[in-house]
Amino acid sequence: MRIQDLIEKKKQGFAHTREELKLLLDGAVNGTVPDYQLSAWLMAVCFRGLTDTEISEMTELMAHSGDMTDLRLLGNHTVDKHSTGGVGDKTTLILAPLVSSLGACVAKMSGRGLGFTGGTIDKLEAIPGFRTELSMKEFLGIVKTHGVCVAGQSGNLTPADKKLYALRDVTATVDSIPLIASSVMSKKLAAGAKSIVLDVKVGNGAFMKELAGAEALAEKMVSAGKAHGRNIRAVLTNMNVPLGCAVGNALEVKEAIEILSGKGPSDLKELTLVLGAQMLALSLGEDEKEAYARCKHALKDGSALRKFSEMIEAQGGDACCVRNPERLPLASTVYEISARKEGYLSRMDCALIGKTATLLGAGREKKGDPIDLSAGIVLAKKTGDFVCCGEPLAYLHTNRAEKLGEAETMYREALSFSDMPPEKEPLVYRLI
Repeated sequence: MRIQDLIEKKKQGFAHTREELKLLLDGAVNGTVPDYQLSAWLMAVCFRGLTDTEISEMTELMAHSGDMTDLRLLGNHTVDKHSTGGVGDKTTLILAPLVSSLGACVAKMSGRGLGFTGGTIDKLEAIPGFRTELSMKEFLGIVKTHGVCVAGQSGNLTPADKKLYALRDVTATVDSIPLIASSVMSKKLAAGAKSIVLDVKVGNGAFMKELAGAEALAEKMVSAGKAHGRNIRAVLTNMNVPLGCAVGNALEVKEAIEILSGKGPSDLKELTLVLGAQMLALSLGEDEKEAYARCKHALKDGSALRKFSEMIEAQGGDACCVRNPERLPLASTVYEISARKEGYLSRMDCALIGKTATLLGAGREKKGDPIDLSAGIVLAKKTGDFVCCGEPLAYLHTNRAEKLGEAETMYREALSFSDMPPEKEPLVYRLI
């Protein structure tokens, strides 16, 4: 069958067979299907969609298009967590050592940030000496010895997905729920964990702006995971407000250490406990309430923090940063943005705040751009807070002093004020 026949078939709204999907994806990897045909097929999918069977088969085929991580030697308690991306989301830094300290096995491959969303690997590399590029032998050895390792994704992990995603990014086909679901889940299957918790962000700082779309995406991903024998749940969480107070790599590591020390912002702590409880419930079969309480205790008694230090040392990093966060990269300039009027902070545009952090140096506009690990923003006020004239709204950390004027203007545009307090939104919408 010719590729143009597959494009026509999907354009007419018919479902593909497994063999047809394999032909298409094999051609994407080996280069026999040109980009213009792949792009046409992606657009047809955007308009016509994929059936659940197609999503499941496409997920499996993309997962097996490159390296597969075999975690069976680590037992049945391996667990992974994936976030669909947001602003200030540093939960992996906390959850990996937290659930590992309580008996789960965390063998996690993470990615770098792009645009206004941060990446776990960039954050970990803010720790001096921390190694994220590991061979598979090193990766598995660290997990077997210490129960936890967070490393960069393999260079040959899901090459079919890499090819399609690169095209989706430049052909306005990123927002297709079936394509998102198969992309995310192919990487999760290839990463090998038996249990998976998905943190699906909803709001102005997330890819999915509306709850209905996020629910549809979560259901597709959970269905695909279950079809391939994974224990999986999705938690739909709020991204209309940055998570925690720190946005930027070293700043977020510092805030993660605060949470692991039993302190830190209440919203970040609560979401960590909710996700941690789900990870333990899936991987160890624990009651969710008991798992939540155990996570809370591990933050309080220091066992999660000790596991974080152990993880840092195992991956070559300077564990002294845990006790002395000032050893993390520091920006040369810290600039205060203060309120020009009083009132309630009624709305925050998370995406614009993330873009402000990028302007300061904390993020990258395109893959491969260098980033400043010390740059970012520390929020002094968040949605719902009452602000007096002259009070600090945020602190901008940067080594690009020439960008401060533009960054301040952008940050102020991200905030809205009112005379009345806004309606409080839930941190967690629902579990699927």
